Amino acid sequence: MKSSSVAIVVAVAVAGLVTALRDRVALQEMLGFGHSGHAATPQFMLMGRVTGPETSPKPQIDVQAIADRLHAATLVPPLPQQGETAGDEAEKSLMVAQAPQQQPTAAQPAKSAQPKVDESALRYFASRGDKARLQAEIARLQALYPNWVPPADPLAVPQSGDRQLEQMWQLYSEGRYAELRKAIADRQASESGWQPPPDLLDRLDVAEARARLVNASDQKQYATVVQIGANTPSLLTCSDIDVLWRVAEAFAKTDRAPRARDAYVYILKNCTNPQERVATIQKASALLSYAVMQDLLALERPDGNGGREFDGMRNELARRFVAAGNDDPDLAVAPAYLSIVQRLAETERLASDSLLLGWYQLRRENYPDAERWFRAAREKEDSAIASQGLALALIAEKKPQEAEDVMYKWRGASKDATATYLAATANLMALQPPANLSEEVLSRIASEIIAQKYVPTAQQFGWFARTLNQPQTAARWFETALRWKPDDEPSAYGLAITRQQLRDRAGVAEIQRLWGGRSERIAQLGEATNQRTTTPSLPAPPGQMVPQGPTAASPEIVRAPPERIESANPPAVTEVVRQPAMQTVTVRRGARQLRGCTTTVNAQLLDPETALSRGWCLMDINRPMEAAKAFDAALASSNRKTREDAAYGQSLAFLRAGLSNNAAVAATKAPQTQQRAAELQIAILADRALAAFDAKRYREALIYLDQRAQLRQEPIDLMVLRGYAYLNMKMYGDAERIFTAAASTGNKDANRGLADLKASTHPDTVD
Repeated sequence: MKSSSVAIVVAVAVAGLVTALRDRVALQEMLGFGHSGHAATPQFMLMGRVTGPETSPKPQIDVQAIADRLHAATLVPPLPQQGETAGDEAEKSLMVAQAPQQQPTAAQPAKSAQPKVDESALRYFASRGDKARLQAEIARLQALYPNWVPPADPLAVPQSGDRQLEQMWQLYSEGRYAELRKAIADRQASESGWQPPPDLLDRLDVAEARARLVNASDQKQYATVVQIGANTPSLLTCSDIDVLWRVAEAFAKTDRAPRARDAYVYILKNCTNPQERVATIQKASALLSYAVMQDLLALERPDGNGGREFDGMRNELARRFVAAGNDDPDLAVAPAYLSIVQRLAETERLASDSLLLGWYQLRRENYPDAERWFRAAREKEDSAIASQGLALALIAEKKPQEAEDVMYKWRGASKDATATYLAATANLMALQPPANLSEEVLSRIASEIIAQKYVPTAQQFGWFARTLNQPQTAARWFETALRWKPDDEPSAYGLAITRQQLRDRAGVAEIQRLWGGRSERIAQLGEATNQRTTTPSLPAPPGQMVPQGPTAASPEIVRAPPERIESANPPAVTEVVRQPAMQTVTVRRGARQLRGCTTTVNAQLLDPETALSRGWCLMDINRPMEAAKAFDAALASSNRKTREDAAYGQSLAFLRAGLSNNAAVAATKAPQTQQRAAELQIAILADRALAAFDAKRYREALIYLDQRAQLRQEPIDLMVLRGYAYLNMKMYGDAERIFTAAASTGNKDANRGLADLKASTHPDTVD
């Protein structure tokens, strides 16, 4: 087995040296090395310009005839010493001192300048019957010495008797490079004037470079891989395809995809091994984009059997490409690949193939097709991911009742599954006319909403209860939504009109006092006016709580009477919100007076003043993303005041949608008054602090809180947030100071923070 392994190493090394020597100039150009006499900065890759070595007819040896005569030969070279192998001997023989020039024979035409060539390796390979390495050695010598003519009978080549040199070659073949370096130094010290063969030193340098490159690749030190490849062009040949693969991967991992593409193109244009070419495509497809892969696949060759060489992996490529389309909704995958995956889904009946097609269609808003494929996936294997995809398609098709039923089983499978179920409940409760839901469904939705503290559905329960003429229940749901999210203006408005219906004038007055400067419709509640809103609603300060009335009990489950009582409450408006990895749907309830903006209109077709009014109208019914587009159209106005209001409104819209970075950008689109700029900055900093805390970036959250505190006194709820940031960073002293100060106001969350702090610092004392 050792002999076979060494034989493979020798064959690869010999073929690599041959290819490198034949195309050295091209490789130097590829790596950015010129001929100006100084070392240039390595520029490795113009691989597309590198072509395979040109071959010219050379005298051929009848290798088979020589092998046949080996069994009858009586003169056989001495066997290797104990511990050596045939592969070792072959490697050592490559660098034996040059043999004397042979006289030309009939089979060897005389040459005017016949070089001195070390042919000892030819004899060794011939004596062992190793036809592959014999031919590789002949090719190597022909590349080194173009005028050299191979001997007709390699068995007649004289043997070498330098056993020390043979030991050195054995160390080389075993990869013991440090020991080889020492052996060379020891012999030079003991034998004055002795020099190792240049070929041995060259091979040793290349072998050590290859070992360093492989180690760097295994350690994911990709910059080092590229540098070694640039400095050692003789490694970059088809004979050592693994090195080319590693260099290509290094380019891809260091964000140099064009160079990685060049490396793979070089392989496909110059390397001929069928298995290696297929493996090249497999490796490239895991690293390169869909568009680049099409360039590589264009270099495919016929397989000689009427097909193409990559036909065997076409199915997996199609699956990979469709999956790439799932990640990028703007990527248009060729119909041929979609057809392949569709055929696989229908024939192999794997749920994974149907899921690929379902997500691909969902990302492109082809909801009926997405629904079809997700249903097919669930028929094959009912899973959370298949149910989630189907639910999202159903929500988009305005079938939230079925979506809720599909997702209820899987609501706790993952965070995404929970979000999808909650979105389905919000859309279901927002249907107009209201859906005819059983008490069992209402009960399970209510239980899940309370457990998750999900504001949109809690708010929708309030509107749903009003539709059923259950104002007390509606009030409790609105109060609950405001406890979970104090700045939820639609819930505050719903609570205000419900308390008005219950003739709770004190409660209405308190809400108007808190929201009058931030919501015109709440401030004007009860006034007989049809004036269009022209002043935007500011985002509520996170710490401002809406009074909850005499009680703050958990909301009651809405009871559906046998016959529905229709009322004049506003219809639900659903809005699809794009999330980074998937599509989810959230719902907001609008005002009682919809003011003519419920229909879908392209805001870019409106004049700036109309677009501005429409933007505020959409904000009133809590459709912030549509409002942002309307404000964007209003920014085109030539009127400075209109542009100022539009920029301000767009900032508020993005804040309401949770896009604080977009809000900050929008605020700069037109000059703002000092008061507005301060209000926006405070709201943006608070939103960023909350987002950073939710993402567990506690230090970043503290930075935003500090910045906000410089502009306005920190409310209690943000003090509690600060305390928990300190607690999570294990800054227990600071956490205790903050929680104690907040708890002195009677804040329950601060008291809970003190309890959590005690549990973290003294877990043994906690029951």
